[in-house]
Amino acid sequence: MSEDHAGEVHETIPGYLDTSLSFDQRADDLISHMTLEEKVSQMVHASAAIERLGIPVYNWWNECIHGVARAGTATVFPQSIALGATWNTELIFRIASAISTEARAKYHEEINNGEPGKWYYGLTFWSPDINLVRDPRWGRAQETYGEDPYLMGRIGVAFVKGIQGDHPKYLKAAACAKHFAVHSGPEPLRHQFNAVIDQRDLRQTYLPHFEALVTEAKVEAVMGAYSAVNGHPCCAHPQLLKEILRDEWGFDGHVVSDCGAICDIYKHHKYVKTPEEAAAAGVNAGCDLNCGRTYAHINRAVKLGLISEQTVDRSVKRLMMTRMRLGMFDPPEMVPYSNISPNVINCPEHRTLAMEAARESIVLLKNEGNLLPLSKDLKRVAVIGPNANEIDVLMGNYEGTASRTVTHLEGIRNAVNSESEVLYVEGCEIIGQKDRGFSDAVAAANKSDAVIMVMGLSPRIESEEGNAPDSQGNGDRVEISLPGRQEELLKAICATGKPVVLVLLGGSSVAIPWASENVPAILMTWYGGQEAGTASAEVIFGDYNPAGRLPITFYRSLDQLPPFEDYRMAGRTYRYFQGEPLYPFGFGLSYTTFAYENLEIAKHEVTPGESIKVSATVTNTGQREGDEVVQVYLRDVEASVPHPIRAMIGFERIHLDAGKSKTVSFTIAAKQMDVFDDDGKRFSEPGEFEVSVGGGQPIDTTGREGYVAGTFELTV
Repeated sequence: MSEDHAGEVHETIPGYLDTSLSFDQRADDLISHMTLEEKVSQMVHASAAIERLGIPVYNWWNECIHGVARAGTATVFPQSIALGATWNTELIFRIASAISTEARAKYHEEINNGEPGKWYYGLTFWSPDINLVRDPRWGRAQETYGEDPYLMGRIGVAFVKGIQGDHPKYLKAAACAKHFAVHSGPEPLRHQFNAVIDQRDLRQTYLPHFEALVTEAKVEAVMGAYSAVNGHPCCAHPQLLKEILRDEWGFDGHVVSDCGAICDIYKHHKYVKTPEEAAAAGVNAGCDLNCGRTYAHINRAVKLGLISEQTVDRSVKRLMMTRMRLGMFDPPEMVPYSNISPNVINCPEHRTLAMEAARESIVLLKNEGNLLPLSKDLKRVAVIGPNANEIDVLMGNYEGTASRTVTHLEGIRNAVNSESEVLYVEGCEIIGQKDRGFSDAVAAANKSDAVIMVMGLSPRIESEEGNAPDSQGNGDRVEISLPGRQEELLKAICATGKPVVLVLLGGSSVAIPWASENVPAILMTWYGGQEAGTASAEVIFGDYNPAGRLPITFYRSLDQLPPFEDYRMAGRTYRYFQGEPLYPFGFGLSYTTFAYENLEIAKHEVTPGESIKVSATVTNTGQREGDEVVQVYLRDVEASVPHPIRAMIGFERIHLDAGKSKTVSFTIAAKQMDVFDDDGKRFSEPGEFEVSVGGGQPIDTTGREGYVAGTFELTV
């Protein structure tokens, strides 16, 4: 209350509701009104209402890696690994913008319905997952964008910007970079696993993409991982959370634990002995929000002197700042996203976008004799395989509920001419030895003009710990070959002598050396979302020219890889793998051909701190229009310390009509020429660098017209 000179009494609004003040000032004021118990109630994911302050109940836990997840009907875009295969950052931005639009509609609808705090209907999204796929056995590889830190960073930045919007004051939704850091299995061990790495691998491989999301995209949240790194649990890691994230990168958002990770600090890592000590370790290191309940022990931790109330205030302020940036304390008319209609959810525009993404994600791995595209006028087509008519293999994990889906069988039936007959036989299980019409599949193939085999993986055998019931690895794969009797069925169908197209589904690489040698046409279609069946049929029958590229290496067998538990990068991913892959990172064919020429390197000598521009001309030398993914790789020829064999430093997806050319230009930043010493410190050293511009890595380019390459010197 206040009184003016006439003696009239006026209501004074509290500072935290005064929209003329900065969010920083308002958050300070809000915290000043809270008791310690009230502060602690805001530091768990299911935050309680504080009615006397007008703070509603709120659940921080929401997911949206490829569409709003677990919150009813939503557009289901292709799974994250498929989005990585598009190599199209502009497309990723539009997808993320559509996701946050649907998220806003759901959030405000629940508020208007009197259901605030409903799980999975909030605006703080624990997405994207940007852990690298260092090993194909990892069941959560599908949630990420691939194995390369540069690709991960560029796609992740686009996704975060699309989720968070571009308003100068308010966030459309809050994105979260997870799981920080050095985290990619094994899933059954994640609650107690300690990843042992050197500082060079940390800086050179495990951190660059997180840095990009923090410093460039201004991601609002970062999630700490379950695991420990070099003996310190990630959610209580002083180097990761304070020295690097806060002090070095200047992160000013909030940090959230993975779910149950604070409990793991004492219960499984044995880093401390009690829940009070675990809670104090997390908050003192800079983890502000506990997905779980262990932070309920903060009250006692304060009394025991394990943590100060000022440190608690620091975390609560960060959390309140996020909610304020989302407009949760302001009148709806001030928040530009508050009037989004529920009609946008899975609207025609978003379904079209899901179709576009599914098309662009498909990778053509082999097309011997130009078997593809098939004619729509074939008299009879056999569709065989355990993934042909399944819906869960469209969705992946962390999925929403699509209002409509198209399986691969349905897509094929819709694509062929009305006079064509489509025969369908499941043939075998995805995993297991049960017969699902093995002999019927062979009979159908013998009666058909062509056979489309729809095979591969499923979320039932690769997923998160505890969420893959058919996986012997409790989420991870034990083997990376085709599971069950699938290869046996494939061999039997190929023995009929009929033309065979293999359509692979999955969230990671599959070792198919026999198929690569013996099947004339192979497509990788991932978990392609609600429109996957239509998109794959369009590629098979020539309505769309495929241009996806592999965001991960396809290995020939597990014999080529180090032990799963070994987190050293030596021998892993295209940057360090010395063997011969089945299909390399960045690989993908087209129904047309592209040629490269006229490489221009702006300087042939640069000094430390200088950037350098390179360009090349790309020509569509084939008979039809198509996309090409131009990739730029850099090789430090004379590095004196361990360094990647080569590293991608730029890419661009372009479209060219038949016979047309385009000059593409890239800038190699000074830091992309740096190396790291044993302590993880970045430095420049003189020497020769080789740069290549082409449709893939500068290696064997069977089926492609290659690349152009040149050199320059870094001098002192």
